Amino acid sequence: MQEFDVVIIGGGPIGIACGLEAKKRGLSYIIIEKGPIVNSLFNYPINMQFFSSSEKLEIDGIPFISKEAKPKRNEALEYYRRIVTSNQLDIHLFEKVITVEKENDIFQVNTDKDQYKAKNVVVATGFYDLPNRINVPGEDLPKVSHYYKDPHFYASQKLAVIGASNSAIDAALECWRKGAEVSLIIRGPEVGPRVKYWVRPDIINRIEEGSIKAYYNSTVKEIAPREIIIDTPEGETSLENDFVLALTGYMPNFTFLERLGIALSDDEKRLPSYDPETMETNVPGLFLAGVICGGMETHKWFIENSRIHAPIIMDAITHKEASV
Repeated sequence: MQEFDVVIIGGGPIGIACGLEAKKRGLSYIIIEKGPIVNSLFNYPINMQFFSSSEKLEIDGIPFISKEAKPKRNEALEYYRRIVTSNQLDIHLFEKVITVEKENDIFQVNTDKDQYKAKNVVVATGFYDLPNRINVPGEDLPKVSHYYKDPHFYASQKLAVIGASNSAIDAALECWRKGAEVSLIIRGPEVGPRVKYWVRPDIINRIEEGSIKAYYNSTVKEIAPREIIIDTPEGETSLENDFVLALTGYMPNFTFLERLGIALSDDEKRLPSYDPETMETNVPGLFLAGVICGGMETHKWFIENSRIHAPIIMDAITHKEASV
């Protein structure tokens, strides 16, 4: 069984940054990713444009050149892929971590393909895999999706978009522009305040002119094969419906974190326990990196402000190894 100084779980931008830092320090490492390189970004909508500018998405000081100030998904995929290949990072793709066990200060990482031993483990798995469900009858119908990819699919269809964040607003606008009849169902009184500043006026104008019908202060009661039933301030309303995009956000895999022995806060934020000076959790040798550090506060950490986790973690591991 192979043994490493550090096993990095997650091959997103922050996991890649951790691999670069480990390599620079001469640490033996491996990155394990259950999908392709930067799997979460790969599953973003095809036309997605980042809120951050390209230089804020850079890792390890490697320049990210994009056509516009704010890059798009395909440019980010190219950037991070080239970093992995040009630096010959040791990354195992399409390999899923099943369990992580610790005995005598050594971790055993069991995947669906192999087993590895490590002195340290970094969890950089993000939060895009588990959607926040709305828990209503009909949510599991084939016409309902918690992920949005391409607006062409919804052309000439009656589409209900649930949510008020960037993902929901982008989907509503793109699908409307491809000919979908879009209804936007928003739990609060307005479009989300964190919607990209160049997109927010667009959706508000489309709503005000009647091109997109918005139901504010409204919730979904039931999803049926040919309709969607919502509770509005004016009472229950039934809308003819072909497809539903329930874009209500995502959450970290808390079950996985708890199985690792990581303590979570008892409140609704479910913040994992870690030392911000080292990123080490309450389990010695087990570190967190990236957006997963925010628990349910998935808006707290981004690539641009969590890329610093990589050098912090590898510094801590290096100092620990030197003191042994």
